[in-house]
Amino acid sequence: MLAAELEGLGASSVQGHEGSGRGGVRFRGDWRTCYRANLESRIASRILWRLACLPYASENDVYEATRALPWSDWFDPALTLRVYVAAIQCPLRSLDFITLRIKDAVCDAFRAASGSRPSVDTLQPDMRIHGFLDARTFSLYLDTSGDALFKRGFRNEGGVAPIRENLAAGILALAGWQPGVPLLDPMCGGGTFLLEAAQRSLDIAPGSGRRFAFEKFKGFDPGLWAGVRRTALARQRPPVRQPLFGSDLHGTAVAAARANLSAAGLAEVVMLKQANVLEISAPAASGILVANPPYGVRMGEPERLLVLYPALGSVLKKRFSGWRVYLFSADPLLPKHIRLAASRRIPLFNGARECRLLEYRMVAGGMRGVRRSDEGPLPA
Repeated sequence: MLAAELEGLGASSVQGHEGSGRGGVRFRGDWRTCYRANLESRIASRILWRLACLPYASENDVYEATRALPWSDWFDPALTLRVYVAAIQCPLRSLDFITLRIKDAVCDAFRAASGSRPSVDTLQPDMRIHGFLDARTFSLYLDTSGDALFKRGFRNEGGVAPIRENLAAGILALAGWQPGVPLLDPMCGGGTFLLEAAQRSLDIAPGSGRRFAFEKFKGFDPGLWAGVRRTALARQRPPVRQPLFGSDLHGTAVAAARANLSAAGLAEVVMLKQANVLEISAPAASGILVANPPYGVRMGEPERLLVLYPALGSVLKKRFSGWRVYLFSADPLLPKHIRLAASRRIPLFNGARECRLLEYRMVAGGMRGVRRSDEGPLPA
């Protein structure tokens, strides 16, 4: 899905990292593509610019490869930085030491070129540098995004265990939801699914309310960026009511969802109410129900879930005939106790936690359709 999205934004040579143990995709593109990917991608976590990919055998190889790069061509030493390192099958002993050596190399390169060096800021750096090492190869990236792209810039209130916005967008895409199709989240929490659906319904660029690290690059083109933003904003439709419905048992959750929608200028687009999921009815003859049901980590009361799950399954069978249901959960008890046969079980990750997206096609007489095999994980 991410590959297809990036191709639609002008990326070329889009490829996954199959067999490498790494998530995400790699692609080629010019700065217009970079700007568009940051502004308009709903699924990507970050857009990283690869600076180098070289063989290595020691920490000193990593240092020398990093120091040889023309850092002063890319950003000013007055900016702050932070280095992040990840590895798979790396033979070197300490990732912390590699992180320190990369930082030293960047600072030494700046000092040699200009006599000054960047300071380190571990909380809110201007520049983020990412290193990745496998068994033989060292890759170095400059982060063009800054804050992760799931930080859209408008959500103020979270639920008990909110999912990231880009994961919610990916789940809606996996569900096959399209603007105009009725969508219900009956356990909406802070309203992440509804926010993503509302933005997509109105063709609002997800990054239109935030800033990006590339705006601080020396090669930043303000005119090009203004044109990219102008084109995206011109596609945006006015905030009129959409067939998007949300509810939650708790009034505080409904209030949080309403506050988040208001902050995004979307309060009039979604219909919200306080309701028990076991007492609601379908708001339309057909549509898509998507939810992140409570599970043990969120509630701390597994006994209550053993009552909730079969009751939820009964409600879905009786009141949502003609709907497709997608439940996202890390709880292995849910598929066992909901008493419905999942037509798909898609493995996904919410941060480091492995979860499943369970699809149920609600038809008259219960679930007796042909099961489909598990699918691969959603790219990060």
